[in-house]
Parts: sequence; C-alpha cells; structure tokens
Amino acid sequence: MKTIYLIGGPMGVGKTTVCRKLKTALADCVFLDGDWCWDASPFQVNEETRAMVLENICFLLNQFIHCSAYQNIIFCWVMHEQEIIDSVLSRLDAADCTVKTISLLCSEEALRGRLLGDVRKGLRQADVVERSVQRLPSYQTLNTRKIDTSGKTVEQVAREIILAQ
Repeated sequence: MKTIYLIGGPMGVGKTTVCRKLKTALADCVFLDGDWCWDASPFQVNEETRAMVLENICFLLNQFIHCSAYQNIIFCWVMHEQEIIDSVLSRLDAADCTVKTISLLCSEEALRGRLLGDVRKGLRQADVVERSVQRLPSYQTLNTRKIDTSGKTVEQVAREIILAQ
C-alpha cells in the first residue's frame, strides 16, 4: 500500500527542508512541492490561477500514485485552509493509499527568526514575515496531525512524520 504525505505549514516553518529529508529516509519515494506548480513572474493569485495550480498538483500526484516505482509520495504546500486539503484529497485516486495529513508549526518567535534570516540572505521578501505569522493560528483548526518544529532538528521532525499515525 502506498503512503501519501500531505504536509502543510506556514511559509518558513521548514516544509521543503523536512520533505527533502523525508525523500531520502523513505523507500521508493517521490517529492512534490506545491510551489513548483505555480512558480511565475509576476506571481498572480486569482480564481483562474488557483484552479490551475490545484489541477497541476493533483495531476502530478495522481501520476505518482499510478506509477509502480513509488510507494511513498510526499507533497508539501502552505495548505492553511481545510478546503485546500479537502480539494486536493477529493481529486486523488487514493482509495488504496494511506494518507497522512500533517501541519508543521513552530512558535511565532522561531518563525520570525527563520524568515528574517531568509530575508537577510535575499531568499525572501520582507513582507513574508507578517503574512506567515498571521496564518500561523489557522493551522490549529485543520484536521491534521500537528508537529511543532521549534528547537528540533530536521531529522527529528522527519522521524515524527514517519511515525505519525
């Protein structure tokens, strides 16, 4: 049976870093970052682009589900609303899969520190800090397993995800 990991969390919490670690820790694994399906300049958010990115994500995830080479499928994206998670799940051919929905969280202090470090390095724009901090509470209402990444190594978080029921 295949396992699909849907991993959400605010920008800067460490989703991509943890998922890269998971990819090497799990057998026969493939990793999709939702941001890769919507990497545009200028970045535009409207009904058409939202529909397009969900279609792109679900198409790729279903391709991975149908491919016998993969037993573990990792997907990460901000996914700050239950509607987003439900929309992805409703489009997947996951009847014969185990699905683990996980939200990575951290303290506001840790999140600010991580994002400000990225801003200083030129990896992110300064406005991402407040946008990400504002979304942090929304993850508490989601039907996901919450994992706090504050003060943990990437390896520790990856292990928690693997062991999550």
